Amino acid sequence: MVDEADDSLAAAAARLGEEFRGEADEEAIERLLRSSYDELFAIGGQVGDVVLLAERFARDRLIALAKSAGRRSDIPAVLFVCTHNAGRSQMALGFFARMVGDRAVGWSGGSSPESVVNPVVVQAMAERGVDIGAEFPKPWTDELVWAADVVIDMGCGDADPIVSGHRFEQWWLPDPASRDLEEVRAIRDQVESRVRQLVADLGLSPKAID
Repeated sequence: MVDEADDSLAAAAARLGEEFRGEADEEAIERLLRSSYDELFAIGGQVGDVVLLAERFARDRLIALAKSAGRRSDIPAVLFVCTHNAGRSQMALGFFARMVGDRAVGWSGGSSPESVVNPVVVQAMAERGVDIGAEFPKPWTDELVWAADVVIDMGCGDADPIVSGHRFEQWWLPDPASRDLEEVRAIRDQVESRVRQLVADLGLSPKAID
């Protein structure tokens, strides 16, 4: 099991090394990739799946490091946080990514991530034409916090990552956990409205969502 993970992580590190050539050294890539894997493996999952998700998670963290170093400072970054990163923050990130495209970068994370995104949330978002079925809960990390221009707490308030130099907001929204589809739709619509205003506040024109 360990050998399988090590081989797959080595291949992932090589891919990230090519992608971030000149922005991150080999040691930083391997460190972030391994810690991403360890964090996600502790949440649960199969080795192969976790490696693929760890590569995506490490990519976000490497982008954050590059932004903090001033190499990707030309676009705004927003971090959406909640306790489990399985509902509200995933909806917010889904809407944000859809509205801004490549004009900004968005991340999400939780202080105590669940193992999967709430399937009712995935269904409700699909109704709005936003596919978050491939997303996964993950912790917020120092790299993401320091690189974010805006940090949004989705209404949890249990471990807010507040640092100087970024804008912080709390959106007091109901938790969709254990709620039925109709209730989740109402929360989804509140999230969409909030994200649309945020995008406008950042000086970006929100793209239409079909």
